[in-house]
Amino acid sequence: MKTKICILLTFLGAYLTAQENTTKILPAEIQIKTAVLPAPEADKEAAMVYGYDTTGNMVVLRQGSNNLICLADDPSKEGISVSCYSKKLEPFMKRGRELTAEGKNFKEKREIRGMEVAQGKIKMPNEPSMTYIYYGSEAGYNPDTGELADGQFRYVIYTPFATTESTGLPDKPHAKGMPWLMDPGTFRAHIMVGPFN
Repeated sequence: MKTKICILLTFLGAYLTAQENTTKILPAEIQIKTAVLPAPEADKEAAMVYGYDTTGNMVVLRQGSNNLICLADDPSKEGISVSCYSKKLEPFMKRGRELTAEGKNFKEKREIRGMEVAQGKIKMPNEPSMTYIYYGSEAGYNPDTGELADGQFRYVIYTPFATTESTGLPDKPHAKGMPWLMDPGTFRAHIMVGPFN
């Protein structure tokens, strides 16, 4: 009898631990409210929003009618990070999400997308395309209101194949918050701005 009770308590303990480690998915309206935090005020209401359903799968939480797509915070990752980007970047961003779901690492994703851009399978925008990012700690996040008290902004402007020569930008920042060009000369060339503190 004692053995059965010990086994039962062991299974119960394991079950409760598993329940504690289960990722909590916030209500869609809170995910949306947080997802649009980085967007300009005038664009928040009409932005399309991707978030997570109750099983943790990424889904469209809200259809949009403007030029922005916003991503809710990934509940499986530490901290809070949300972003909004130009619809012109969606083929590139979507492919990245697909490759992540396949278990590809950063290097593999970069190589595959680079090859697919070269083959014309992924179309990168011809003009600069904006991405807004807002991030902070879980301690500063209120899951009841969707607000992030300690958030910081970072801005990314994709300019495929731009170089330091064509932009006049350095390939590393000389001061906090200054613009600089990351991955110059490649399909992922982008101007980084921020964080500012």
